[in-house]
Amino acid sequence: MQLLGILAFVAALLISVTLHEAGHFLTARHYGMKATQFFAGFGPTVWSRQRGETEYGLKAIPLGGYVKIIGMTPLEEVAPGDESRAFFRHKPLSKFVVLVAGSTMHFIICFILVFAAVAAIGVPDQNAPVLTRSSDCLFTSITAAEIDNPNSHLDATPNANGTCPANTVPGRAKAAGFQAGDRVLSVDGTKVTTYLAFAKIVRANAGKALHVTVLRHGTQQALTVTPVTTSRPSLDDKAQQVDVGTIGIGQDTSVIRDVGFVGAFAETPKQIGTMVKGTYDTLVHKLGTIGGIYGPNRDPSGFIGIYGASRISGEVFAAPVPFKYTALGFLFLVASLNLFVGIFNLLPLLPLDGGHIAVVFFEAVRDRIKRARGYVGEVVRVDYNKLMPLTFAVVAVFIGFTVWVLGADIVNPIKLGG
Repeated sequence: MQLLGILAFVAALLISVTLHEAGHFLTARHYGMKATQFFAGFGPTVWSRQRGETEYGLKAIPLGGYVKIIGMTPLEEVAPGDESRAFFRHKPLSKFVVLVAGSTMHFIICFILVFAAVAAIGVPDQNAPVLTRSSDCLFTSITAAEIDNPNSHLDATPNANGTCPANTVPGRAKAAGFQAGDRVLSVDGTKVTTYLAFAKIVRANAGKALHVTVLRHGTQQALTVTPVTTSRPSLDDKAQQVDVGTIGIGQDTSVIRDVGFVGAFAETPKQIGTMVKGTYDTLVHKLGTIGGIYGPNRDPSGFIGIYGASRISGEVFAAPVPFKYTALGFLFLVASLNLFVGIFNLLPLLPLDGGHIAVVFFEAVRDRIKRARGYVGEVVRVDYNKLMPLTFAVVAVFIGFTVWVLGADIVNPIKLGG
């Protein structure tokens, strides 16, 4: 199943990149520009066919693609008779549409995948008061640093004789009869709708018997549990340690809430908004973590490469969960990748599309200013020769960054679930 997940991710990546190039190709043809090549993949040509003025084909390395539009810059030679169809000869708006069409395709793919997943499967419910497995032994004290460390063990294993080790106490939830999958309905008659509400009640009632009603396999069950006093980070300020009640139960974060086709129209923007925030945080706030990706505390929400993402896709498929969880996780992963690539590709750096857009914008603004001052000649083009050193520097940084992340994904991979 893991291999299937990796292959599915590679196929989705190739399709996404091909659709990206299709965006450039179709809009270029719409405006009368001449596109001589449309290839999926890189490297040696596996197959190609000439149709009209365009050669369509497939390359050996399925990790990219390209469309050859003549005259993308004034540096390129344009054959006699094709001058009017060269990219740089067209109006700024036409060039802008062609350049932004690639990222637009990624955004469309993201929306379609998220909407289809939400409508057909549902949305992750991070607030559901649904419980996961209970702990045998609880540490009497856990700090925020230990909670944030993905390598920390937050519960303890009993000794060979069944007793709990030093600095731990027996978990109360297991002895009270709580089971994974239980949905908390009420505590002492007070209705509970979120896991946080349940956790706050438990934390505030150390040493007091709580009467909890849960829903288990469609039937209500009445349980009684007495939280034990432990030291945990405050919910208001995790740097502050407080004594709270604990029973040794966790939240099931894999709960999916059905919203239906109509509800998907409202939920899809919310899910995409979460992905946009994640992309923004990665590009803006996670740059400082790039130096630590080879260390033991690698940020699981930090940078990850194509190889790492394909591994996660494989783990999604191999996880022992119902198929709907697998499908939702995979579709969201591919949607997030498309959103990230679409936004990243618009950064105003050559050779990205965003760099070419910046050049088009600069040329248009400068031309308008010159004509307002009486200039009547042709549009003065940006000298790409002067931009080549910066372009090569950006490419070198991208290659170095890619290799750096690839190495970390191989020797210190981010794993599903942290």
